[in-house]
Amino acid sequence: MDRVALPETCCPGEVATIWIRSGYAAYLGPSLRLDPHSGSVHCVAVGIDAPFTVRVAADQRTVRSAFIPARTRHQVVAESGRMLFCYLEPTLLSGVERCTTETLGAIGLTHRHESALIDQMRQANPLDPAALLRRIADTDTPAVTDARIRATVRTLRADPAATLGATALATEVGLSTSRFLHLFSAQTGTSLRRYRLWSRMMRVAAAVERGHDLTTAASDAGFASPSHFSDSFHTMFGLTATTLLANGTRLIVGQP
Repeated sequence: MDRVALPETCCPGEVATIWIRSGYAAYLGPSLRLDPHSGSVHCVAVGIDAPFTVRVAADQRTVRSAFIPARTRHQVVAESGRMLFCYLEPTLLSGVERCTTETLGAIGLTHRHESALIDQMRQANPLDPAALLRRIADTDTPAVTDARIRATVRTLRADPAATLGATALATEVGLSTSRFLHLFSAQTGTSLRRYRLWSRMMRVAAAVERGHDLTTAASDAGFASPSHFSDSFHTMFGLTATTLLANGTRLIVGQP
């Protein structure tokens, strides 16, 4: 995609990169003025060059790293320097929440490998997302261990635009609707609706990387309208997709 000038709030000369892989996505680049938002999957945030402030409810803390659980409304305020945001699907790994040393509400603060993480990201050129994940979590065991929920996750990933509701998905794996929804949330840490939105966002990113415009990509991924996509993106990430991409962000999808 063509690059355009970064806003004055970003680091001069820095262009952000987003990696999209099976099970996770990572952003590394200039700090962004994010609004309060609530992610659909867990997120690890790291201030590469400077601390940032994380706000939740009426409290806040200035740190270098944080683990933010899915569906936790918060705001990350980073005035300068580069930020890493790593979004982790529960089918990928577990235990990240146990790698922090203090808490702010539901948010974990100060990863115990914080210094090593920062050093790794400063030295790596280019960044190896897989190596980064190994540093973030102490285990490669997936959080989703129930085969029925793993099957549902595969279904949603394969065709996020499909309109299969909770009842149909529950029937596919032999569960009642109420038991299915409870088990899905317990296993993934997020809701069925929010995970479907996440899967659609990943499909949009892949389409944009191939050269499709946002409107077409969002429609093909199952969003009802451009405003539905825009509102969902802002709710999930704290800014609009147009703002993010206008900053010259590079998308790298499905490469090692």
